[in-house]
Amino acid sequence: MARIVFLGTPEAAVEPLRTLAAAGHDIALVVTRPDKRRGRGSTLVPSPVKVAATELGLPITDELHEALESGAELGVVVAYGRIIPADVLEQLPMVNLHFSRLPRWRGAAPVERAILAGDAVTGVCVMAVDVGLDTGDVYTEEDTPIDESESVEELRRRLVAIGSRLLEVHLAGGLAGLPAPHPQVGEPTYAEKIRPEELQLRWEQDATQLGRVVRLGRAWTTFRGRRLRVLRSEPLAAAVGNGNGNGPAAASEGASPGALNGDQVTAGEGTRLRLITVQPEGRQPMAAADWLRGVRPKPGERLGG
Repeated sequence: MARIVFLGTPEAAVEPLRTLAAAGHDIALVVTRPDKRRGRGSTLVPSPVKVAATELGLPITDELHEALESGAELGVVVAYGRIIPADVLEQLPMVNLHFSRLPRWRGAAPVERAILAGDAVTGVCVMAVDVGLDTGDVYTEEDTPIDESESVEELRRRLVAIGSRLLEVHLAGGLAGLPAPHPQVGEPTYAEKIRPEELQLRWEQDATQLGRVVRLGRAWTTFRGRRLRVLRSEPLAAAVGNGNGNGPAAASEGASPGALNGDQVTAGEGTRLRLITVQPEGRQPMAAADWLRGVRPKPGERLGG
C-alpha cells in the first residue's frame, strides 16, 4: 500500500477515491476544486469528491501546493480539472486515470468526443502526469466497446468501474509496483469541451449522428418557439414504404428536415429519428408519446423551425 494524495473533483472521481481507501492506501490528503455557487441563492456547493472525502473522514483542501507538505509518495489524479504545474510534478510524481485510448482524445471531454465521433471502441489508461495535456507515458490500459445505444453517463460509469479496478490492482505496490510505462503510439486527437451549439439537433444531419448528440444528454431543438430537449431517441434507417402508399415511411417522403410524423422526425439522407423521451421547456421529462398527445402537431409542423 502507498501513502498518496488524491486529486479529483466530479462524480467520476468518487468511485476511484473510495476504491483506493477501501484497498487500504494511506490517503494523506484529498485535493479538489473550490466550492461553487449555484442556484438562485448562490449557495456554496462542494464537489462530489469533497462530499465523499468528508464521509470517509479524509483531510481535504483546494490548495494544490498543500500536496507537497503531505509526505505522500504519489499523487493520483482523476478528473481534477486543472493542469498540474511543473514545480509540483518535480517534487511529487503523479499518475492520471484517463478515460480514452491515448493518444486518441486527449483533453477534457474524451467520453463525449468518442461517442460523437462514432468510435466503436474506447478505453481507460493509467498514465504518468507530465506538463503536457495527457501526453505522459502509459503504465497500463484496458479497451472496451461502445454500444451504439449507450448514453454518455452509462459509458462513463463503465469506464470509471474499469479505471477503479486498474488503480486497485496496479497501485497495490505503490509507485514502485507500477508496470514499466510505454510511450503513447499513434496520431493524437483532442477532446475539447462540448460547446452548447454542438448540442443543438440539426435535422439535416442523418439520424445516426443526431442519435449520438442525444446520447450526450443535453441535446435540444425547438418547437413553436420554445426549447425542447430530446433525452432519448432511436435512429431509424432510410424510409421504406409499406406498399400501400401510406404509413410513416410514405408520409416522410419529400418532407423537410425536422418534419414531425407521429414520434418520428425527418432527418438527413432519408433517415428518421424516433423520439422516446423529451423535456419541454419549463417541464419535467416525459415520454414523447405523452408530449405529442398534449401539443397535437399540425400537419407539416416541424422541430427546429
